[in-house]
Amino acid sequence: MSAELSKRLVELFRWVDPGPDTSHLVSDVSGWWRDPATLAALGPALVAPFRSARPTVVVAPAVTGFLLGPLAATALGVGFVPAHKPGDGRLPAGPLTWAQSPPDFRGRRVDLAIRQQHLGPGDRVLVVDDWVATAAQVQALYEICTTLGAEPLGTSAVVVDCPPPVAAALRIHALTTLPS
Repeated sequence: MSAELSKRLVELFRWVDPGPDTSHLVSDVSGWWRDPATLAALGPALVAPFRSARPTVVVAPAVTGFLLGPLAATALGVGFVPAHKPGDGRLPAGPLTWAQSPPDFRGRRVDLAIRQQHLGPGDRVLVVDDWVATAAQVQALYEICTTLGAEPLGTSAVVVDCPPPVAAALRIHALTTLPS
C-alpha cells in the first residue's frame, strides 16, 4: 500500500460532532467514497497483504463492508459474501449461520449472519471492513467461517484501533492510522 493512499485517507477523513446529546465524536468516512482515485485504490490495497494466501472469497459486515467487500473481491478475482445484521433491513432468504460478537467499543454485542449456501469447506476467507475498533465483529465472523468449515485467513481494514496483540492474534492489517 502506498504512502500516498494512506495520506489521502487521512486527508479525506473527518471527526464529526453529532450534537449535544452525545458523548463522543463520530467518524465520517464519506470522503473516501466520493474521491474516485481513493475508491479505485482501496480494493487492491486491502487485498495486497493477503494475496499470497490465495483467498477464495471476501466476507464483510454491513453496512460499509458492503462497499469495501466487493472492491476487495474484484481486486482478487473472487466472490463476495455479505455478513448481515438484524437491524440493517431485510435479511436474506434461506438458512443463515449466526454468531454474536463479544462486547464492542460501546459495550454492545452485535449479531451477524451469513447465508449458509455461500460459504463452506474449502473456502479461504479474507474479512474486510472499514474500521476495526475492538475486533469484536471480526471474532464473530471468524466463528461463522469456522462453523461453516471455511478458513479465516485474516482481516484487512482501512483503520485498525484495536490493541496490537489483538490485531496480531487475529491477523488484522490496517491501511492507515488516523489522528485522535
